[in-house]
Amino acid sequence: MFFKDIIGQNDIKQRLIQSVKEGFIPHARLISGPEGSGALSLALAYARYVHCTNRQESDACGTCPSCRQFNKLSHPDLHFVFPVVNKKGSKDAYCDDFLPEWRKFLAENTYPTLPEWLQVIGGENAHAIYARESNEITRKLNYKAYESDYKIMIIWYPEQMTDDGANKLLKLLEEPPAKTIFLLVSEDPEKVITTIRSRAQALVVPPIGDEALAQALQTKYTLPAEDIQWVLRLANGNYNAAIAIIDSTGENEAYLGLFTTIMRNSWKRDVQNMRVTADQFAAMGRDKQKAFFAYCQRMMRENFLYRLQQPEINYMNRKEAEFAVNFHPFVKENNIIEFMDELALAERHIEANVNSRMIFFDLSMKIAVLLKK
Repeated sequence: MFFKDIIGQNDIKQRLIQSVKEGFIPHARLISGPEGSGALSLALAYARYVHCTNRQESDACGTCPSCRQFNKLSHPDLHFVFPVVNKKGSKDAYCDDFLPEWRKFLAENTYPTLPEWLQVIGGENAHAIYARESNEITRKLNYKAYESDYKIMIIWYPEQMTDDGANKLLKLLEEPPAKTIFLLVSEDPEKVITTIRSRAQALVVPPIGDEALAQALQTKYTLPAEDIQWVLRLANGNYNAAIAIIDSTGENEAYLGLFTTIMRNSWKRDVQNMRVTADQFAAMGRDKQKAFFAYCQRMMRENFLYRLQQPEINYMNRKEAEFAVNFHPFVKENNIIEFMDELALAERHIEANVNSRMIFFDLSMKIAVLLKK
C-alpha cells in the first residue's frame, strides 16, 4: 500500500509525510475513520514510508529492500494484531496463526472491512483480540529492530480487545519499548478504553470527499455523470458502499421492474396478473424476497419525500426518479404509514417462512386499496 493508492485524504497524507520528514514520529497514533474511508490503508502506507530507505517527496520509493518486503507484508519489523477466532480443537489462537490469510486478504482488498475478514476466517460470531495476544505483542517488541530504525505494530480494531488485553497494551503504551510505533486503527474510537486513547495521538480520517471518490469511480467504471452523482449521495464518502451500490445496479433494476409491476397491477386491480406476479415472486430465494420488500419500503419513502420537491433529500437513481414523476402523487400523508407497515409486515412474514405466494398476493390486494385512499 502506497499513499498514491489511497483515494483522496490529501491533507492527512501530507501531515503523515511531513511528520516523518521532520522527525516527529509519535510512539502511538489512534487512526480512526468510518468504514471505507481508508484508515487502515493510511496506516499501511505510513508504515511503508517510515521503513522506506529511499523516501521520495510524497511516497515510499517502492524499490528499496524494505519496500520489496512490504509488497508481501513480510517486513520483519512490521507486526499485526487483528480480531481472530479460535480454530476448532484449539482455545489459543494467535494472530500469527492467520498471517497467510491476512496477507492475502490485504493484498486483495484496498479498503478491507471486518465482516469480509471474518468471512475469510469463518468467525462471523465469536471473534476478538484476546488477552494472550498482548503477551505476544510484548514478546515481539522486546526484540531489537531487525532491519529498520523502528518496529511498527499495527492493531486493527483495538475496540475488539478484551479488557485484560487492553490493560496489558496500556502498560506498553505507558512505557513503550525504544524505537517502537503503535498504529491503532479504529472505526469506533469511543469504544477504545479512555486510558489508551489518552496515550495515543489522535488522527481522525473523514469520509472520502465527493470529488476524489467520483474520480476513482469514473476510472473504474463507465457511468453517466448523473449516475455517479447518485452513487456519491448514497455512499456518503464510503468507497466500499460506492462499489456495492454500483455492483448491485442490475439487481436494483430488477427490483424496480417488479415494484412497478405490483403498483400497476394493484392500481388496475388486475387479479389475474397479481397471481402471475405472485408466482414469479415465489420463485425468488428468501433472501431476495426480503431484500425486495426492503427496497419497496425505500421506494415508498423516497416517493413520499419526492412530493416535497427537494432533490437534496431524495436518494433515487435516474430510472427510479423517472418512475416517481407519475407515481409519487399516490403516496400521501393519509396512506404512507400504512404502506410502510404492510411492507414491513410482509418482510417479517418472509423471515418467519410464511408462504411467499400468499404473502405477495395478499400484499398486492392491500396496496390496491391504499393506492385509492
